Amino acid sequence: MISDPAVRILIVDDHAMVRLALSEAIDQHDGLELVGEAENSAKAIELYRELQPDVVTMDYQLPGMNGDEVIAAIREEFPEARIVLLSIYDTEESLWRAVEAGALGFVSKAVEINEMIAAIREVARGVPFYSEGLEEKLEKRRTRDSLSPRELDVVRLLVKGCSNKEIEVTLELSQSTVKHHLANAFTKLGVQDRTQASTVAVKRGIVDLG
Repeated sequence: MISDPAVRILIVDDHAMVRLALSEAIDQHDGLELVGEAENSAKAIELYRELQPDVVTMDYQLPGMNGDEVIAAIREEFPEARIVLLSIYDTEESLWRAVEAGALGFVSKAVEINEMIAAIREVARGVPFYSEGLEEKLEKRRTRDSLSPRELDVVRLLVKGCSNKEIEVTLELSQSTVKHHLANAFTKLGVQDRTQASTVAVKRGIVDLG
């Protein structure tokens, strides 16, 4: 009897200990083969081109580009790429951006290693896989309107504590335009004031304090 070929895996994470833990787990499971490791976004894209693995496990926050940007870059060139995000950044927005970019799975780093192995096997089959609770977050995000690029710029400055005048100067916008963008952003975020907008934007991962 001829067995199925092993699932070829590329690990992308800037933390060496995470790569080590994943590689050791992969080595201990039949039908899985580690073919490469990358510690940043540029290396991830380079190795994908070279190795064309069956599955990529990828951290969301990487040097150079975020995980969703790397996924979009890879899938633009290789639309069939199967990628699962492994991250502590499992906010609504990070999840949404990853899935919109083409991620087939999203697993919290808080889970046991066996769940990550299960995610790899499912994604290799083309089946989406999410840690408990993440599908609900994704469904909530699907019902919300996205901020426009300029609204997002305004909200980022709002989170930093900028006044309307400072936003006007920084973005080179008129007072009325800033007020218009803020009003639209408040409506989309479902809030009434600047403090609530800042809190919700950070909580949902729309704005990253880092």
